[in-house]
Amino acid sequence: MSDAAPRILMVIAPKDFRDEELLVPRTAFQAVGWPVDTVSTQTGTAIGMLGATETITQTLDTVDPTEYRAVVVVGGMGSIEYLWHNKTLHSILNVINTQGGVIAGICLSAAVPALAGLAKGKQLTVYETPESVAAIVNNGGIYTNEAVTVDGRLITANGPEAAEAFANALVVALQPVIVPVAAG
Repeated sequence: MSDAAPRILMVIAPKDFRDEELLVPRTAFQAVGWPVDTVSTQTGTAIGMLGATETITQTLDTVDPTEYRAVVVVGGMGSIEYLWHNKTLHSILNVINTQGGVIAGICLSAAVPALAGLAKGKQLTVYETPESVAAIVNNGGIYTNEAVTVDGRLITANGPEAAEAFANALVVALQPVIVPVAAG
């Protein structure tokens, strides 16, 4: 872990990410002064399902996970194609988890921690489809069907309507992880 100010990694699909699932948590992080890096599977302009655009200058392949205290995987329809089975993303989640960071996913991307092997015995929620629930259950997780589920350092939410509650849960969970490092 670097001595630099801790950062939060937000991961989006290059197309069809869910706009408010990126924008609401990022705004909450920035409001408390936490730097955020947004990455994807390719550089260029990522386009949200509702038309938001995000300039991506860094891909998952270039991320050093030891530089982050948290990773937030943003949902949307593009999550299944670009994020669910991305081994680089799975590796990043596992490194951040191993170093005591917060792992979070919202909407369809709440399945990503399970697919990365981080759900065994953990409670998770997800945007409910047969495939997303199966991703949790088949990887040892317990599906809660709640708007937001916090199980230790694993935080999941079921969709865009939960974006604000998800952001609030993340800020609370990140306080003990980030504040001591920033103060040190």
